[in-house]
Amino acid sequence: MKYICFGYLDVESWMKKSNSEQNAMIDKCFAYDEVLRKNGHWAGGEGFKGPDAATTLRYRNGKVSITDGPYAETKELLGGLLILEAEDLNQAIQLISNHPGLHMGSWEIRPAEDLSAMIAESEKRRAAAK
Repeated sequence: MKYICFGYLDVESWMKKSNSEQNAMIDKCFAYDEVLRKNGHWAGGEGFKGPDAATTLRYRNGKVSITDGPYAETKELLGGLLILEAEDLNQAIQLISNHPGLHMGSWEIRPAEDLSAMIAESEKRRAAAK
């Protein structure tokens, strides 16, 4: 089963670290990511630019509104996501518990939703409507 893991960065704590401390932590994170790949648990992942690069879309009053910035202000910012292959939530928790990035901020783990059946049904409905 796939689990989507959102890694948050405690910006205040991160900015107090020296460049060498930051680089050492980043190197530890990438080294652990390599362990996840080697053991078949890595299904994907991406880092995110900071919240100043975010754009939020909302649907209100019949139209889409576009706002610069993140959905919510917080002391922690969403730093990236990791997609794990794990047998169950307990294994996903164990894998992220060992990730050095946990020392940089919190992680949120959610099971991925298999949308293949929903997509297939939608394709059928759309084909029938033509």
